[in-house]
Amino acid sequence: MPALSSSLISSALEQLQDLPAGDRLVLAGQCPSLAEHLAQVPDPRDPRGVRHTLTSLLLAAVAAVLAGARSFTAIGEWAADAPPRVLAVLGVRYEPLARRFQPPDEATIRRVLEQVDAAALETAVGSWLAARLQAARPAPSRAGPRERRAVAVDGKAVRGTRHASGNGQAVHLLAAAEQRSAAVLAQAKVDGKTNEITCFAPLLEWLDLAGAVVTADALHAQREHAQFLVTDKDAHYILAVKNNQPTLYAQLTSLPWRQVPAGFDAREKGHGRAEWRTLKVTAVAAGITFPHAAQAIQIRRRRRPLTGKRRWSTETSYAVTSLAASQATPAQLAGWVRGHWGIEALHHIRDVTYGEDASQIRTGNGPQVMATLRNLGIAILKPTGHASIAAACRHHTRDATRTLATLGLSPA
Repeated sequence: MPALSSSLISSALEQLQDLPAGDRLVLAGQCPSLAEHLAQVPDPRDPRGVRHTLTSLLLAAVAAVLAGARSFTAIGEWAADAPPRVLAVLGVRYEPLARRFQPPDEATIRRVLEQVDAAALETAVGSWLAARLQAARPAPSRAGPRERRAVAVDGKAVRGTRHASGNGQAVHLLAAAEQRSAAVLAQAKVDGKTNEITCFAPLLEWLDLAGAVVTADALHAQREHAQFLVTDKDAHYILAVKNNQPTLYAQLTSLPWRQVPAGFDAREKGHGRAEWRTLKVTAVAAGITFPHAAQAIQIRRRRRPLTGKRRWSTETSYAVTSLAASQATPAQLAGWVRGHWGIEALHHIRDVTYGEDASQIRTGNGPQVMATLRNLGIAILKPTGHASIAAACRHHTRDATRTLATLGLSPA
C-alpha cells in the first residue's frame, strides 16, 4: 500500500471550540510553514486505525526536543504533561466525548519515529531551515555585495548504535550545515560498506549553493568533489589537504612559504590555553594539479596551556581553495576555515546536551530521525539568546507553553 501524507495542523482549529477564546489566538503564528513541510513526509502506517496524524506526532517531538527530551520515553512524557493549549496547537487528537486532548503515548511515538522515512524527514526539515535562512538573509546593499555564505560538510558516528548493528559499526551520518547559524540543511546516512566520499555529491545535490563556499576536511579533498562544486553547483570550496592526497600535499608543502607574508594573524586566550594563529595564502594558477584551484593556504596554530608547563606546541596544516585573491581576503579565508569547526561544536552539543552517543535508540530509523530532530532543535534554539543550548532547553522545560513562542505559535 502506498504511503500516505499526513494532514496539516489546521485540523486543530476544529478541536479548539471548547477552549477559551484567548487560547485560540496561538494558532495565528508562523509555524504552519514548518507543519506544511513536515506534512510532505509520507506516513508509513496503515491508515486504518490511525489515531494521531504524523504531522502532530512530529511537531510534538520537535517541541519536546526543544525542552531537552533525549528519548522516545521523554517525548511521550512531555506530551502527557503538556497543557491543552499546547496540545491543540500541535494538532494532537481531541476526544469530543471526553472533552479533552489525548496525547500519543510512548509506544506510538517509538513505533512511528522508528518507521518514518528518515530521508524524507531530512528533506522536509532542511528545506524549511533553508527557507527560514533565506528570509532572514539581508539583501545586497549599495555598499557592497551580499556576504558569501559558507556551508560546512562533516560526518559523525552515533556511537551508541554500534551495539545493535551486529557488526560493531555505528550509524554514521554525513551533514551539511551553514556555518553562521549551525543549521543542518542536509544530512544522510552513510552506508557502512562505503564511506563519506560517495555520499558527498548526493548530499549537496538539491541544495542551492550558487556563490557559496563549501568547507570540508581532508577526506573530501577529491578531484571529483572540486569539479562537482565549481562546475555543477556554481560554488567555491576550501578543502583541507593531508597525506591522503600525497601528490597534492607534497605540492602544497613545497611552496616557498617562508617568502609569503602572513595575511592574517590572531591571538586569543580561552579554554585554559593561549592560541596564536597565522594564515598565509598564495596564488597557484600553475603548478597545482587540482581542479579549479586558485590559491593555496597554510595555517599555523601555536598553543600553550595557561597553567602548568607553559610550552608552545605548533601545528601546521594546508588547504586549497577555488577562491581567487580578488574574491576573498585572507581574513575571510581564516574565518571560513575556523568556522568549519562550528559543525564539530554542533556534534558536541548533540553528544553533551542531548546525550546522543549514550542514547539507547538503536533500531530502525530511530537514530537518524532523532539526530534530525536534535539538529532542528539546535537550529531553532541557537538564535534565542540563551547562554547555551542546555540553558535554552531548561527554559522550555519549566513551561511547555514557551515552545509555542519559540516556534512562532503564540502572540507576541
